Amino acid sequence: MHIYLPIAGLSVNMLVIVLLGAGVGLLSGMFGVGGGFLTTPLLIFYGIPPTVAVASSATQITGASVSGVLAQMRRGGVDFQMGGVMVAGGIVGSGLGALLFRLLQRLGQIDTVIALVYVLMLGSIGGLMARESIATILAQRQGRKPVRKPRRHNPLIAALPGRYRFYRSGLYISPLAPFLLGVLTGVLTVSLGVGGGFVMVPAMIYLLGMAAQVVVGTSLFQILFVTAATTLIHAVTTEAVDLVLAVLLLIGSATGAQIGSRFAMTMKPEYLRLMLALIVLAVAVRMAIGLTWRPGELYSVELG
Repeated sequence: MHIYLPIAGLSVNMLVIVLLGAGVGLLSGMFGVGGGFLTTPLLIFYGIPPTVAVASSATQITGASVSGVLAQMRRGGVDFQMGGVMVAGGIVGSGLGALLFRLLQRLGQIDTVIALVYVLMLGSIGGLMARESIATILAQRQGRKPVRKPRRHNPLIAALPGRYRFYRSGLYISPLAPFLLGVLTGVLTVSLGVGGGFVMVPAMIYLLGMAAQVVVGTSLFQILFVTAATTLIHAVTTEAVDLVLAVLLLIGSATGAQIGSRFAMTMKPEYLRLMLALIVLAVAVRMAIGLTWRPGELYSVELG
């Protein structure tokens, strides 16, 4: 059954979009990530214009983040002080990202830049995740315990002025650090249609040194508000938010996330991380091929 997407300007198979959302939701439930970094490339592969894919993915992430935040709040897994600073930075970053997005649109380079940044970002993150997962698996098979570094924030973070105590996260650092991290996430959310969790979570652990039990909840708290702001910005400036597309993705992702969470309970974390790393690397390779592969014929003529 086909349905017309008014903003994208094309007809799509409803079942394909719902299944795509379900696949991303399945991965979200299994790996604990928002899935936006996979939703946008997959929509582009299907033929959705990159600008519409970016804007609509942000809308889907907003809806999908609500239940996650509520669940984390019930468990006490949200540092509202830290999250508030990150939200402030994320809103500033969203504004900067919107200016960058519009500039690239005027230059006619937005599609190329989105694909190129995805290749670089997914390739580097997927490579790091794969290396860490393989090292952990090999250590376990050899009967060695993997080396775990003590939780501490980066020396550059410690050097920032104006320290403040974030009790829930167990940190005494400058608010500038989470604010700047929020700015980066806001720029990524507007420019690429990602929630930023796959960048923010490692940064919160390895750069800020946050307690693991509040990382996911605080990240989701920030993502919820920033993606909502991003949706509004895209609706007003780029007018690229396709609500029909976003609703179809949400229907699928809500179902897939429940199934994925059950799968996650039956698998070891290191194997889950390795699977996610391989998926991320596969998407990066596919986008790189799309950037570099030259079709045999640029134009074709069909006689009706």
